[in-house]
Amino acid sequence: MASATSIELAGGPKIDMCYGRVDADASPDQSVAPFGLPDAYPKDEPAAHLRHVFGKYDGMGDREIVALSGAHTLGRAFKERSGAVTNCAGEAGATKYTCSAYCAAGVSGTSNGMAGGKSWTSNWLRFDNSYFSLGGKMDPTNLIAFPTDTVLETDAGFKPYFDKYAASEAAFFADYAASHKKTLGAWQQFFAR
Repeated sequence: MASATSIELAGGPKIDMCYGRVDADASPDQSVAPFGLPDAYPKDEPAAHLRHVFGKYDGMGDREIVALSGAHTLGRAFKERSGAVTNCAGEAGATKYTCSAYCAAGVSGTSNGMAGGKSWTSNWLRFDNSYFSLGGKMDPTNLIAFPTDTVLETDAGFKPYFDKYAASEAAFFADYAASHKKTLGAWQQFFAR
């Protein structure tokens, strides 16, 4: 519920949710590593890594992988949390988009909270389709573009969706909402109310 509400409050789509679950007696076979989120710098080829990680969810294909990757339009990476960037928390680790003088929300005089880290987009508090411009390729000093991000623009299976979402925020929102809901369904078995 928190993830769906956060996306919506940040300007993204409304994600229909079904609440409740049936408890499991054991872990499913698919829950062996890597499960959950992909590595920023995978040991194997980035496209194969993304397909392996997301392939453990029922019915996740290239469309869902690209749509869910678009969630990087929000947030930042920190050295202390993932180790995937050299930017730490605080002003010393900030970029021009994550420093205390810059407001990612676009509201003059509004604080972003803690400075530091590195974002994928300049407006990292707004859920939109700006991730699909891959600003980190053009401004690597200030924005991130990991191998698992850039492969979305070049891989033959991912590229049609990447281009579609870059051109249409509405298409991105529709596919993101469906994909987000599908990931939650893969974690829980819902029952009718």
